[in-house]
Amino acid sequence: MSSGLPLNLINGYATWKKRGYPERKALLQRLVKEGQHPTAMIISCCDSRVDPTTIFNSEFGELFIHRNIANLVPPCSLEGDQNGTSAAIEYAVTALKVAHIVILGHSNCGGVLGCFNMCTGKAPELEKSTSFVGRWINALRPGFERLSGSESDEEKILLLEKEGIAISLENLLTFPFVKQAIENGSLSIHGLWHDIEHGVLFALEDGSFKPVVIE
Repeated sequence: MSSGLPLNLINGYATWKKRGYPERKALLQRLVKEGQHPTAMIISCCDSRVDPTTIFNSEFGELFIHRNIANLVPPCSLEGDQNGTSAAIEYAVTALKVAHIVILGHSNCGGVLGCFNMCTGKAPELEKSTSFVGRWINALRPGFERLSGSESDEEKILLLEKEGIAISLENLLTFPFVKQAIENGSLSIHGLWHDIEHGVLFALEDGSFKPVVIE
């Protein structure tokens, strides 16, 4: 294994250490002393074009972020091997006591495209039991099954991106501790879809995605 860290990462760290860290030194020291108390958990995609801290202009300690392929939440299950996301949700709700969980989906999602291709027979490699990606995005298959046959493939993929958000919100409710926190009023859950090209956020409200109003 090569030990040579990419130069762009080294240079980026050097810039942050010289400029960013001194500006946030007091904040970081306080967060170490007092611990983290984020108000929201963001479940977003691994996509390098989607950065929750940038989108929400947040500072260290404000957001508890979990990223995975296609920003999916699997159904609650004590069996199987999809436990990383479930563990993060449990920690956020039961230990950190976050007040909000946000599913942050986005346009041009490669994971969603992979699910669409898998479900339409265009990606047989994802159907193999040896494909970690295929096994993971299979959680989105129910969303594909909701699509009608009238849209173009491009329209279906866009709809599937949003179905993934809706399904993840539904799956959140299968976790007893999430459902209990919602029922006692200490937690609310939200679905957002980010248009990367235009920098616009859409929120799921009453079954449809509407632009987030900026006051």
